[in-house]
Amino acid sequence: MKKKDIITIQIEDVAFPNKAFGFVDGEKVVVKNGIPGQTVQAQIIKKRSSGIEARQQTVLEHSPLERQDGVCSHYTLCGGCTYQPLRHEEELKLKERQVKRLLEQEKINVKSWEGIVPAPSETAYRNKCEFSFGDEEKNGDLALGMRKRMSHYEVVSLKDCNIIDKDYLKIIEGTLAFFQEKNVPFYHKLRHEGSLRHLVVRKGAATGEILVNLVTSSEVPFSAEEFKNMLLALPLCGTLCGILHSVNDSVADVVRSDEITTLYGRDYFVEKLFDLEFKVSVYSFFQTNTKGAEKLYAIVKDFAGNVSDKMVFDLYCGTGTIGQIMAEAGSKKVVGIELVEEAVSAANENASRNGLSNCTFIAGDVLQKVDELTDKPDLIIVDPPRDGIHPKAIGKIIDFAAPEIVYVSCKPTSLARDLVIFQQAGYKVERVKLMDMFPRTVHVESVCLLTKRC
Repeated sequence: MKKKDIITIQIEDVAFPNKAFGFVDGEKVVVKNGIPGQTVQAQIIKKRSSGIEARQQTVLEHSPLERQDGVCSHYTLCGGCTYQPLRHEEELKLKERQVKRLLEQEKINVKSWEGIVPAPSETAYRNKCEFSFGDEEKNGDLALGMRKRMSHYEVVSLKDCNIIDKDYLKIIEGTLAFFQEKNVPFYHKLRHEGSLRHLVVRKGAATGEILVNLVTSSEVPFSAEEFKNMLLALPLCGTLCGILHSVNDSVADVVRSDEITTLYGRDYFVEKLFDLEFKVSVYSFFQTNTKGAEKLYAIVKDFAGNVSDKMVFDLYCGTGTIGQIMAEAGSKKVVGIELVEEAVSAANENASRNGLSNCTFIAGDVLQKVDELTDKPDLIIVDPPRDGIHPKAIGKIIDFAAPEIVYVSCKPTSLARDLVIFQQAGYKVERVKLMDMFPRTVHVESVCLLTKRC
């Protein structure tokens, strides 16, 4: 086999996150986005001593593990839901197999493997989506939706989607029609010109409140007032609580803002977890699947055990959800650290809103801010971003010698890497349980209980 050869391969399994693989003439070939049991035609794109990579061209035979219906019309184009064709029970088995394999490869000794918890719903579960403006093909009509698979530029306008509710689709449809009629251009990343960049929609699953944030460059050739009125006239099931306009002139294709204007209502929505209420701003972190988050945090509560009169650190705390759950459960004191100042402000406000005086949240990088903590923790909870814990921060966390650590991870490769360090430092991995927070996608949450060896 050589580069550019067309081959036929039967997919045997998938390594995290989407690296399907099989064997051709005794050699392992990796093909992204395959499903176990499929036979696919692919073209070799890389041939190295480390292995062969190929790009899938077409599915020749479908897998017996695939669902018979319920696949959206955009699946072959959109890069959002890799496992959409896979039956949910098979998706759960695959994700559990992937995480277990990663930990075994790193020789992580798990005392109690406790399986994977399915999401409460595999459809319409997202409470946040970041949609991109662009065109579906070069110099084509304005589009609004998700990036096309294998493309950094082209966009698929969503007409239907399994993982968001119908209000999102109505907002997309109304927004797209509004800007198409006014002939407003999208921001072209290469030429650094144009206006429309992103549309962020957040909706409270428990409250029905909807927050919309339009992100543009400082070039605004339209009436923000007319845009606001268009949204307010949409026949939504939920209630618009805020409409924002963010300006972003950065060359980077990220959802951020240099300035934000509130066009209507307020700049946050309210969500509920268990019996706690949370104010969530447009850019602050909050678990994307509200009902799934309740299941995830139930696992965290179980792993944490009785926290009465315990000193708890909640690192990478976001808007303070886990910390406040620990505080409500009777912790003596909870201290949270989060990099995003806006999230910390919301966390402290949420604690006050929920009548919790035994927790406080600090803005800053965990790497620096842990040096300022003088309390001795009985329990540390870490819920880092996808890249895991900064290597130097792990050392500082270990130095606290907390009897127990609960590690919540959204990326099992980062988790496996970090657990090696904790294990070398004398921590045992007592329990591991997975949570399928994001059905139909490659993502899975892992919760680990670590205990300090005496």
